Amino acid sequence: MVNRADINDYGLIVVGAGAVGENVADYATKQGVHTAVVEADLVGGECSYWACMPSKALLRSGNVMRAARRVGGAREAVTQGLDVDAVLARRSSFTSGWKDDGQVSWLESAGITLIRGRATLAGPHQLRVGERIYRAEAIALATGSVPVLPEIPGLAEAAPWGTREATSADHVPPRLMIIGGGPAAIEMASAFASLRSQVTLFSRSELLHHEEPFVTKLVLDGLAGQGVDVRIGDLPLRIDRDSDGVVTAQLSGGGTLVADEILVATGRRPNTDGLGLETIGLSPDDKLEVDDTMLVRRTDWLYAVGDVNARALLTHQGKYQARAAGEAIAARVQQHPVSDEPWGWHVATADHQAVPHVVFSDPEVASVGLSEQQARDAGLNVRGVEYDLGQVAGASLQADGYTGRAKLVIDEGRRVVVGATFVGQDTAELLHAATIAIVGEVTIDRLWHAVPAYPTISEIWLRLLETYGRA
Repeated sequence: MVNRADINDYGLIVVGAGAVGENVADYATKQGVHTAVVEADLVGGECSYWACMPSKALLRSGNVMRAARRVGGAREAVTQGLDVDAVLARRSSFTSGWKDDGQVSWLESAGITLIRGRATLAGPHQLRVGERIYRAEAIALATGSVPVLPEIPGLAEAAPWGTREATSADHVPPRLMIIGGGPAAIEMASAFASLRSQVTLFSRSELLHHEEPFVTKLVLDGLAGQGVDVRIGDLPLRIDRDSDGVVTAQLSGGGTLVADEILVATGRRPNTDGLGLETIGLSPDDKLEVDDTMLVRRTDWLYAVGDVNARALLTHQGKYQARAAGEAIAARVQQHPVSDEPWGWHVATADHQAVPHVVFSDPEVASVGLSEQQARDAGLNVRGVEYDLGQVAGASLQADGYTGRAKLVIDEGRRVVVGATFVGQDTAELLHAATIAIVGEVTIDRLWHAVPAYPTISEIWLRLLETYGRA
């Protein structure tokens, strides 16, 4: 690699100062690389202001209220619904009122230069921001993803909410239609139902259909218990909003439905528009294929990290990629060895087989690795073992009539866990143990010696292993 120390403005410039971009910059800077980030919006990005933090804050109050109602002695004290204004105020506190002063201060304290503006590639190693061209030994794209709007006549003209509008809403619509069957749609249905909105959820197919088969029923039952009307396959054919702001949907099953707002949560795509990819022989429609250090293939200077590379559209996975990329960039800029073997320091190997994710519905859905069907499709000889979470002593203490289920997918040849799913109240905190078991390839024989504390929900591990047996 040519030493451009004399002509580069920076060793690394990161485009996008969200959680992923901040981590790329931080890890490279800690290794001595002169680094800048470019941001046209708020420093901290989608997760801080319109996704992870405000959405979970909106959900938490309702989850706590329902949890109290499941425990005798506490349920009698819950005599009213949520204080909507207090919930919205608590949500806003997690976004710092949509101001990024604190995050800007953190960049300064970390020794990272902030460049305000919209960045466009201007050729290899070059970025244009406003009238200025910046040069860097390496450039990392961390521009995230943007929502996909389905092609429904009248939908765009009806000014639908996306997840940004939903998580930053200053009011609760009395009637809310949601289009989508994935995590964001389910979470927002639960949040707004808790805030006493009449919610109708439209999904083209089964909810969370990539999960284990029992997940759908438990989530549907949970939504129904919150008063959400879930319509599978009965989809809006046309959307109109009248002069009073009322939204009307004409449905494929016949009839119409009216609401005060409509929220679309039907997926996201990499945000590559306007990045100037054509200046380096790519187009905005090209998938940014990367190796496990996040280096864009057929380049030796361009990296794509987080949602923009479409590997795993999850904040925590993007930050994991960012840690690897930041270190790898620093090693290459400083001409140090790169540890790019599987599970090495400079790679994101877990993207391929150990991605944890949680749907913060009620009940929660927590899973990592492969479902049984995915494992079989991959050619693995696996066995799935399931157990009723409500039969575990710790779960029965957690909630009266606790409902949930757990499953491990075990590779019979290697006798290691390759997938795990937990559905039930407070199951998100069970997930990391499963992630460790998968990443560490801990054998079933060794897992027998990992004794769960009694009485906790984690005792489900013992029950699953007993179900699997020692043969």
